[in-house]
Amino acid sequence: MPLPLYLLALAVFAMGTSEFMLAGLLPELAGDLGVTVGTAGLLTSAFALGMVVGAPLMAVVARNWPRRAALAGFLVSFLLAHIAGAITDSFPVLFATRVIAALTNAGFLAVALSTAVALVPADRKGRALSILLAGTTVATIAGVPGGALLGSVLDWRATFWAIAALCLPALIGVLVGRLPDRDGGRIELGRELAELRRPRLILAMVLGALVNAATFGAFTFLAPLVTEVAGLPPLWVPVTLLIFGVGSLLGVTVAGRLADRRPRSVIMIGGPALLAGWAALAVTAAQPAALLGLALLLGMLSFGVGSTLITRVLYAASAAPTMAGAYATAALNVGATVGPAIAAGTLGTGLGLGGPAWTAAALVAIALLVAVRSAGTLPR
Repeated sequence: MPLPLYLLALAVFAMGTSEFMLAGLLPELAGDLGVTVGTAGLLTSAFALGMVVGAPLMAVVARNWPRRAALAGFLVSFLLAHIAGAITDSFPVLFATRVIAALTNAGFLAVALSTAVALVPADRKGRALSILLAGTTVATIAGVPGGALLGSVLDWRATFWAIAALCLPALIGVLVGRLPDRDGGRIELGRELAELRRPRLILAMVLGALVNAATFGAFTFLAPLVTEVAGLPPLWVPVTLLIFGVGSLLGVTVAGRLADRRPRSVIMIGGPALLAGWAALAVTAAQPAALLGLALLLGMLSFGVGSTLITRVLYAASAAPTMAGAYATAALNVGATVGPAIAAGTLGTGLGLGGPAWTAAALVAIALLVAVRSAGTLPR
């Protein structure tokens, strides 16, 4: 795999860490800026919303730019947003920097996805995507816990400075590395948007969004399962998240080798296993050994199946080369935004703290029903 692909993955790692890092920093951040923890939590919502809106918006803005200019521009904007966030004493300014960071993150990922598949032969898109998305999975393994540790040892601002510093090697790589030229700039935007009428593309995006909604919906509420259902000490929360992250890295790595040649096998075997796994977690979460074992398995299956479906989006959108990455990014982030919202709504029901896991199982079941009924539509 070409070196620029790994440098793009490094940037995705920094951005993934930024997306999730506030979970462990909110109390200190809220106290420092003089707002409630609930108000500080709006920073996470702002980032998620910016990612959903930013993917298509930023892709349209940058569709005719050279890839190097687009990637470097988004990286510089992301870096500066974190520097501004690190030095401000104003919550509204910090909120604005999170929105800007999310928009530029979405734009970078949309262009990076298109660039990644352009760096490799046409039949290795899945392998390239697995390397790029490994940046996100490594963020859950090392970046997020590391950010929380850095914030506790120094302060929350140090984490923002660290994210800015992580962007520098990737920025240098983008500026001096060999990147393919933009390969679709002369295609009219209307023609690329018209691809959204194709059933194969819509199906791949819907399936990707459903599976990622299941993943992030349950992942968001793993902590109370660990401490309140399994009865483990709080120290086991980062351990469980780490185990899930290790599984997710294994999942994207293995699926990346199969997504190009045997996508249906990954989906039709991994999908039912994923459904059974989420249901098993809801039933057996009170048993610590079962909880930890399922965290590893579900990390593998969630990201293995999810990354394969996102690869299908890129294949299905091959006639929209400047917007394909935006379509894939939108599918990812719609799931990441909607899933936790649905899962949160189950916490006050009779399902209790197992509600998010049951929600994940239901979302995967819906995805499987859609996939089976549309088996001839999913792009090969």
